Amino acid sequence: MRTVTYGAACSLDGFIAAADGSIDWLHFSRDVQDVMTKYWATVDAVLMGRKTWEVAQAMSGGGGGAKQKRAPSGRAKAKPKGPTTYVFSRTLGDISDGGAHLVSGDAGEFVRDLKGQPGKGICVMGGGELARSLLEADVIDEVGLNIHPILLGDGVPFFRDAGRRIPLELVECRTIDGGCVLATYRVRRG
Repeated sequence: MRTVTYGAACSLDGFIAAADGSIDWLHFSRDVQDVMTKYWATVDAVLMGRKTWEVAQAMSGGGGGAKQKRAPSGRAKAKPKGPTTYVFSRTLGDISDGGAHLVSGDAGEFVRDLKGQPGKGICVMGGGELARSLLEADVIDEVGLNIHPILLGDGVPFFRDAGRRIPLELVECRTIDGGCVLATYRVRRG
């Protein structure tokens, strides 16, 4: 069965963005780049809520994966295949990016079914609303944090109330460049 990981960079007080949505406090380094390169090689599906999708579209200039580049020979050069993106929303009618799939049904049921299909790992990306519903549905297997040495005081929380206690087991913990702490926890079941 595939592993579902919810992870993000966060402040020491548990926020993934400042109150105004800014992420200018994030520390990027070669360590972070190496961790992310290794992680993305293990993933072939990305799950996002509507708000995260809209931020990602704004940061990429919209449009997304449907564009093709021309090779010097004049033939179309296909964009390299990346992970399949699923956007969860009950309010969006469609999404303009041909490379993403809209999911408007029950998120827990969808992810439970996706976990049973062949493939690599599944990444839950972005804010806590989607993660909360997936933690409630008991389909998240791991939680990964890149904890930054800053207290934001307010902002977008990494976790929302999942309505129950969720026991975790530490899998990895180490410091990386910039005083950040990389920690990975496995959800303990049974």
